[in-house]
Amino acid sequence: MTTARRTTRHRRVRAARKPAIGALAAATVAGGAWYATAGAATTAPNLTPTATTVTLAAELPYLSAGYNNTREWTRTTTAAAPNGTLRVAWPAADGIHVTPLTAAGKRSGADTVVKGAKEVGGLVAHNDGFALLTRVADTNKWKETAAAIVRYTNGRQTFRTKLTGTASNDTAPLLDGQLTWNGSKYGAYVVVHGAGGFADGHYGDKLAYVSAKGARMSGGWSWGCSHNEGIALHPEKTGAFTSLCFDDWRSGLFVSTGIGAPDTAPVVQREQCWAGYCGGTFPGRTGDLVKSATGRYATAFASRGAASAKKNPDDASGRGWTVQPKTSTHQVAVAFLKNRGSGPGKAVRLTAAAGTEHVNVHIAPYGKDRLLVSWESLKNAKCANGTCTGTFTGTHLRLIDWNGKAQSADKVVNTRITGDIAVLKDGTLTWAYAPVTPAYTKPLTGASPTTTTLRIARLKP
Repeated sequence: MTTARRTTRHRRVRAARKPAIGALAAATVAGGAWYATAGAATTAPNLTPTATTVTLAAELPYLSAGYNNTREWTRTTTAAAPNGTLRVAWPAADGIHVTPLTAAGKRSGADTVVKGAKEVGGLVAHNDGFALLTRVADTNKWKETAAAIVRYTNGRQTFRTKLTGTASNDTAPLLDGQLTWNGSKYGAYVVVHGAGGFADGHYGDKLAYVSAKGARMSGGWSWGCSHNEGIALHPEKTGAFTSLCFDDWRSGLFVSTGIGAPDTAPVVQREQCWAGYCGGTFPGRTGDLVKSATGRYATAFASRGAASAKKNPDDASGRGWTVQPKTSTHQVAVAFLKNRGSGPGKAVRLTAAAGTEHVNVHIAPYGKDRLLVSWESLKNAKCANGTCTGTFTGTHLRLIDWNGKAQSADKVVNTRITGDIAVLKDGTLTWAYAPVTPAYTKPLTGASPTTTTLRIARLKP
């Protein structure tokens, strides 16, 4: 357990390991040059997603305000059930809507509306319904919401299990969370706010396990990364679920599997994580955690690297770190973990354009032995006070292997990725997104614009 830190507000208020430049960097800058030099490749993979349109039963506010009102996509989560059907969770004024879809991305029934729920923190699709990680009303000293898992079976709520409350002296004013399922239990990883006890007024994170019937189970922890700037969680058949966190106090990305995030948590990469500079939250705005058939893991994130990293002499606890970034803008990085409890080898940078900001980084399995990495690029980027602005220039898709080597040239597509990607049994990747072109030159002021349609993208290896 990590001792509670100074009282400050958490990273978002809604109103030293240097990355190695991989051999693929030159191919990145040169666009399609990879195919000119890799003689073994004769046919470029088709990285153009197809899409269907789904009409929504309510308005979806598709933008959220991050640090300094930076424009961020409102998270939508797509999940695949074992029988191949899909569920998409998205927020509206009357609660969280969960839309049922066929495997082809077409509506198959009316929405289930989880009343009183706020924020899509994670979604698991079952053949007979779904489980949603969200926030619900609660009674506490801060008058904040509680984290909860809500299970629906055949259209009816079968349990609503709160993960925070007065007994545990915590709340969940926002989640930045992840919900996973290993076939017998759920793992829910969320940001928490101390509401009494040793962590009163501080922010940390919490990992809780819940049974198929909604009962709290042993394992996890009550207080971990502080503050947690981003969460990744992968289910395991046995033992602790594999987890990552961006910690602004220790300043970087860490493996927190099974141990919360004490000082011994393995370092994935040191990053300057104060304010908004950590690169965006897992999994809504950066990265994810993918497992290979051999037990390795890959994660992608927006990174400024570390020109230097050292303990902060002004922090009497000895836990604080100070990191000087290597670049002014975020580049796309991928790190590989050899197992669920260790740090990686060298992180690999996939981009190297100094004046370009990279946001909304995602990674997903692509076929048996490749990975799809996606991001949005902003040219003429200007970064200050934890936020970066620039002119949107496209959504990029690239294939890499499990060493970070490019397996395709970049493909710039009209599709957006605004949340979790579902993987079907045949390897098809599918996700939901608002059919609009993003703009990152100005902050979001006032209410979010809305849409009454979603596009359901599909990409088959």
